[in-house]
Amino acid sequence: MPSIDPSAPPTTPLRTAARYALSGALVFAGLSHLFWAREDFQAQVPRSIPLDPDGVVMASGGVEIMLGVGLAVLPRDRVRIGRLLAAFFVAVFPGNIAQYRNKRDAFGLDTDRRRFVRLLFQPVLAAWALWSTAVPNRR
Repeated sequence: MPSIDPSAPPTTPLRTAARYALSGALVFAGLSHLFWAREDFQAQVPRSIPLDPDGVVMASGGVEIMLGVGLAVLPRDRVRIGRLLAAFFVAVFPGNIAQYRNKRDAFGLDTDRRRFVRLLFQPVLAAWALWSTAVPNRR
C-alpha cells in the first residue's frame, strides 16, 4: 500500500498504526523524563556512568522526544529512524539491567520479579521499532 507521501517507502496500515502508537509512547515517555518521573528514571542510570544522573535522564528524554516526533512527521526517513530507535533501546538496556541488579525501586518495580519482567520488554520495543518502520516484503 502506498503511503501518503509518495516519496516515502511503502508500508501497511497496521505498520503505520504501530509506528504512530510507538511515536506517541516515546513522546510521552520523553516528557515524563523531563517533568514528572525524573527521579524514577534516575534509578535506571548505572552508577558506573561518570555523569550526573539527572543530566542523563534529561538527555535521554530529549532523544526520546526527537525520535518519537521523527517517527510521526518524517515518513521518508522512517526506516532510518526505526533503526536509530532500535539502537537507542539497546543502548539504554544496561540501565534496566542496573535497576534489576542494584534492586532499585522505581515505576512500581519494587520486586526482583517485576524488575526482571521489565527486562523482557526491551527486546519487544526494539522489534516494534524495526517492524513498524520496515518496508513490508512483497509476496
